[in-house]
Amino acid sequence: MLAVSWDTIRLFLHVLAATVWVGGQLTLAVLVPALRRLGAEIPRAAARRFNQVAWPAFAVLILTGVWNVIAVRSQITGSYETTLVVKLAVVAVSGVTAALHARARSAAGLAVFGALTGLSALAALFLGVLLAG
Repeated sequence: MLAVSWDTIRLFLHVLAATVWVGGQLTLAVLVPALRRLGAEIPRAAARRFNQVAWPAFAVLILTGVWNVIAVRSQITGSYETTLVVKLAVVAVSGVTAALHARARSAAGLAVFGALTGLSALAALFLGVLLAG
């Protein structure tokens, strides 16, 4: 069996948190139309429960992301650095738009901020894979 290192634990926690943050959003987006048919409060209740897991996962993403940057700081030059800066901006957009989505009261606000959150989360995931490659 391969040895488990702190790098393994760091990457595992980062990927696990990304799975919850991004995968949960995608799952909830698919479920919301069906949940609406059960009643107006049902999607809100599902979103509230998801937020109880999603926000801690986002915090783990931020913490392990900082840990990742510290671990590879000697490699952060040129195009890697540019990609990292773009990823950090996209992560910030994902968090801000998720917070705005959670506070939105209009259908338009929910739709716009939900879409921006999902797209930016997917973009951050893609950029993370790009950085790992």
